[in-house]
Amino acid sequence: MEVEKEKLRVLLNHWVQHNREHAQEFTHWAEKVEGLGQAAVSDEMMQAAQQMDKANEFLLAALKRLKEG
Repeated sequence: MEVEKEKLRVLLNHWVQHNREHAQEFTHWAEKVEGLGQAAVSDEMMQAAQQMDKANEFLLAALKRLKEG
C-alpha cells in the first residue's frame, strides 16, 4: 500500500507541474493569437488555461489529503 501511495504522490506532483506548463503555453499562444485579431480564439485559450489552474487546485487538494492520511 505504501508503494502505491508514494507512486500516486509522485504522479500528482508531476501532473500539477505538467498542467502549469500547459497553462503557461496556452496563455502564451492566446496572447499571440489575440495580436492577430483572433480575440474569440484567445478567449477560449485563456479559459482553457484557467481550467488547467482549476484542475490543479483539485490535484493539490488530493495530494494534501494523501499526505494527511
